[in-house]
Amino acid sequence: MAIATKPKAGFWAILWDLLTTVDHKKIGLLYTATAFFAFALAGVFSLLIRAQLAVPNNHLLTGEQYNQILTLHGATMLFFFIIQAGLTGFGNFVVPLMLGARDVALPRVNAFSYWAFLGAIILALMSYLFPGGAPSVGWTFYYPFSVQSGSGVSFYMVAILLLGFSSLLGNANFIATIYNLRAQGMSMWKMPMYVWSVFAASVLNLFSLAGLTSATLLVLLERKIGLSWFNPDVGGDPVLFQQFFWFYSHPTVYVMLLPYLGILAEVASTFSRKPLFGYKQMVWAQMGIVVLGTMVWAHHMFTVGESTIFQIAFAFFTALIAVPTGVKLFNLIGTLWAGHLQMKTPLLWVLGFIFNFLLGGITGVMLSMTPLDYHFQDSYFVVAHFHNVLMAGSGFGAFAGLYYWWPKMTGRMYDERLGRLHFWLFLVGYLTVFLPQYALGFLGMPRRYYTYNADIAGWPELNLISTIGAFILGLGGLVWIYAMWKSLRSGGKAPDNPWGGYTLEWLTSSPPKAHNFDVALPKDFPSERPLYDWAKKGVELKPEDPSHIHLPNSSFWPFYSAATLFAFFVSVAALSVPNVWMWVFLALFVYGLIRWALEDEYSHPVEHHTLSGKSNAWMGMAWFIVSEVGLFAILIAGYLYLRLTGAAVPPEERPALGLALLNTFFLVSSSFTVHFAHHDLRRGRFSPFRFGLLVTIILGVLFFLVQAYEFYQFHHHSSWQENLWTATFFTIVGLHGLHVVIGGFGLILAYLQALRGKVTQHHHGTLEAASMYWHLVDAVWLVIVTIFYVW
Repeated sequence: MAIATKPKAGFWAILWDLLTTVDHKKIGLLYTATAFFAFALAGVFSLLIRAQLAVPNNHLLTGEQYNQILTLHGATMLFFFIIQAGLTGFGNFVVPLMLGARDVALPRVNAFSYWAFLGAIILALMSYLFPGGAPSVGWTFYYPFSVQSGSGVSFYMVAILLLGFSSLLGNANFIATIYNLRAQGMSMWKMPMYVWSVFAASVLNLFSLAGLTSATLLVLLERKIGLSWFNPDVGGDPVLFQQFFWFYSHPTVYVMLLPYLGILAEVASTFSRKPLFGYKQMVWAQMGIVVLGTMVWAHHMFTVGESTIFQIAFAFFTALIAVPTGVKLFNLIGTLWAGHLQMKTPLLWVLGFIFNFLLGGITGVMLSMTPLDYHFQDSYFVVAHFHNVLMAGSGFGAFAGLYYWWPKMTGRMYDERLGRLHFWLFLVGYLTVFLPQYALGFLGMPRRYYTYNADIAGWPELNLISTIGAFILGLGGLVWIYAMWKSLRSGGKAPDNPWGGYTLEWLTSSPPKAHNFDVALPKDFPSERPLYDWAKKGVELKPEDPSHIHLPNSSFWPFYSAATLFAFFVSVAALSVPNVWMWVFLALFVYGLIRWALEDEYSHPVEHHTLSGKSNAWMGMAWFIVSEVGLFAILIAGYLYLRLTGAAVPPEERPALGLALLNTFFLVSSSFTVHFAHHDLRRGRFSPFRFGLLVTIILGVLFFLVQAYEFYQFHHHSSWQENLWTATFFTIVGLHGLHVVIGGFGLILAYLQALRGKVTQHHHGTLEAASMYWHLVDAVWLVIVTIFYVW
């Protein structure tokens, strides 16, 4: 008797499934595949860079082409690979499994975050298709080069803004998931180390991303409408750009590192057959990195002429952060020490990391010393150090995670011989590329030079060796791609737990089913290794009742919303601002959000029980607000610096205090009305709730109309292109106005849900999130009134 088999889904069915999925595992796979594709692309860019520098006076690339490739190599490797693979790729796939959850806290937000991330990559790369070509200002896009270069910089700026929005939503989602959806009985001190590392990286990103957003937004505003904080011709300070930029871009090194430290800890524990050495110390070390990571950014600026006290302070904290980083390394070594090491491919990457990252850390301490930094600034010594930390650090960690979780992700085993060959080619290639660059730095070779003369002692020989190493790395990359392809095509079926791991992801099938777990999880978690503890105690795992399993519905609207937002940013980058296309795409984006809000997340009502007692929407918005506070805080700090140094002088005719006080009345009143409306909803008084919400929306509209009138009047009296104070006013007050629009639209979505009967006493996530955001808008306005209208 023939057994019927389920027919394979066709291409269009698979594509539609990917476009509409909210399954954290599929989204994790999409993130991971996209991130490693970005790695391969950045690797091709690096080969072109090294081919150009292989011999003196080479003409393979022109200076402009070299700068474009250098910019895209840095941006692609940092923003689109290293951050994404360890945090959003593996994190989306593994974290809910490790926590014993069915999905992330906000599944549709998670899907939107991925499609926005993909849009950001396309934005950065599609600049090649427009006049002016790709950006050629380096991944750091320093001012004033970024406002004097071609149209590619505009695409780069909007790509960073879209990526930042994706990252903030993703990070808030991770923290909400970790706080709310842990299995009952799993305290935070019983979470796997990788979950802790995702938590730490997400917190750090939420606090620090405001710096990059501020720098990017101000560069884009100057390029598009001539509004500048940095132009010395109107009293601006170019060094302020660096303060904003590095406030994020050095902490992001730890965002790039922390997830991989967690991955390495998981791999070391599994393949040494031992629990983690110093679990709590590892957690505190990670959180110490989060704190100190926000206090070291200005060591990138030792040579710009800051005061001695300024330099000493940042040198001290830069050296100090080596302590928690060193603790993590000692913990890894302690975990491996005297263990029964199983020398599989993932463990090889851990061992390679320990050796090479130690070298990168030591050279980092060297660069924290101001006199040495003066000598090595912008030399190839810095290039070697930077890649030592990120290539042989985070990069090796990324491949440790890929080989470790590959059987779980794909359901296929890989060829160990190919995995080992990949590792050794990468290790030898890496050392051959970057060790000569330390010597080049000692010999004074500057970074970002596209050619050099043959008569400089040592430069030709060392550059040739470095280029040979790059092509060894390239060969390793080809072996890696072949190993993955061979595994998918003909690899053996992976067992559920091929490595004998003890965290919850190894309790699921390979690959996991849509609902993740077939068994009901015990509520006893003695340690971060529950499978070991339960086996030791003889705990019998019972099948889960299928009626208790509820998964969110697939949705097209996250993809649609991300696609229309992408099109909006294309119109901003490619055309003058404002233009008709940006308004068209913005309207389409708004339509998508409305359809999203009115769509049922589940097929039937589901009661959500969270460990914190707060809803997922509340928890996600609470942490998203952290990033918004950071954005206004860093811009206001920059304004106060310009004002107190006498650079930003208010014009004689300033916006009227009377209108500002009237608007304050509108906004403060609206906070009370939305609060009482929410209170009425909790008490089941639906008519007063809807009326209070409507009044709040009307007050918000009145505020916006008064603000628009004030802007129209003031713009005719003072130009942001000629007065620095006016530029800061329009930036900060205008940004607040944008937040009023966003917050008001959130309240409108909640009102539409109420009219459709989709808001109940227990299901009102949109209202919770929108009202919290609205209170933020009100609080920020009180600060703005003080510093711009009263002072």
